[in-house]
Amino acid sequence: MSLIPDATEILSRARADLRMGLPVVLVDGDRCLIVAAVETLSPDRFADLCALPDRPHLAITGRRAETLKARAYDGDLARIVLPRDVDLTWLNAVADPADDLRKPMKGPLVALRDGTADLDRLALRILKSARLLPAALNAPLAEVPAGLTRINAQPTRDILDQASPLHPIVGARVPLLSAENSRLHVFRPEDGGEEHYAVEIGRPPRDKPVLARLHSACFTGDVMGSLKCDCGPQLAGALAQMGQEGAGVLLYLNQEGRGIGLANKMRAYSLQDQGFDTVEANHRLGFEDDERDFRLGAALLKEMGFTSARLLTNNPNKIAMMERAGIAVTERVPLKVGENPHNAAYLATKAAKSGHLL
Repeated sequence: MSLIPDATEILSRARADLRMGLPVVLVDGDRCLIVAAVETLSPDRFADLCALPDRPHLAITGRRAETLKARAYDGDLARIVLPRDVDLTWLNAVADPADDLRKPMKGPLVALRDGTADLDRLALRILKSARLLPAALNAPLAEVPAGLTRINAQPTRDILDQASPLHPIVGARVPLLSAENSRLHVFRPEDGGEEHYAVEIGRPPRDKPVLARLHSACFTGDVMGSLKCDCGPQLAGALAQMGQEGAGVLLYLNQEGRGIGLANKMRAYSLQDQGFDTVEANHRLGFEDDERDFRLGAALLKEMGFTSARLLTNNPNKIAMMERAGIAVTERVPLKVGENPHNAAYLATKAAKSGHLL
């Protein structure tokens, strides 16, 4: 029946539930796991989870486990046994590295060895996709409680493995300082996620490589003029070059903070103030170096009728992912702008640890 939500719509509903502090249930055959995001968990719901017949455990990523010196027996994650006298303050301290330097001793942390961690792994993926800290309080269940969102595991894994199809919603003329002959196109993903945008300068021919830039949203740099990164100058520089050439496409992708969201990006900034570099801060939060999906850019270009591009970028990973997604990159066009005393270390880290050509 078409009125019943499909797996993609249920996943979108689950993300909203978790962001509001409501648990969801993962189901795989006869196994059920109730999942709550530590970041949004209330004291009442924490107490109710601890009162379940099967005591809950804490799932954290291997990156966070490494910081906490916990054994990640499951490889890319660790299932931490809750101490008997645990409270929500302790749980948040394990999940969030804000006080790691002030209170480094969280343990000893005992990790589970037995049983499968596949549903815990899926829970962490869903939390990341919801832009929440990847720390989940999970417990096995005999049956799904009424009222909680039920998520079937395998269809959800398939959805998370794929880039959601994007559909054009509207386009309109928006004259820019750097290019008066420009249009803004809005694209909406099927999975209920954030919309993405394409700024089309002039009328670039579809049968030739288009001058293109994949630009990830940066509220602090693009809007506020932050000096901690080079994003704002890169955005302005890319649009200026397209304006000078009379044609181009800037793809503005809502993947703030290398795909971890603005709140987690600010957490990373706070860790940088403690002396950690960009990559180290992401790892301490439980994320990988870069959580973005540049297949989005390839999908947008294809939707607009392009099959090849001259890519404005310093990041070889963007080129590789675009080509894997079916867009031929005929030329890398450097974009070296925006260095200042506040971001020199940040740019050096991008070059040394992320392979950027700076």
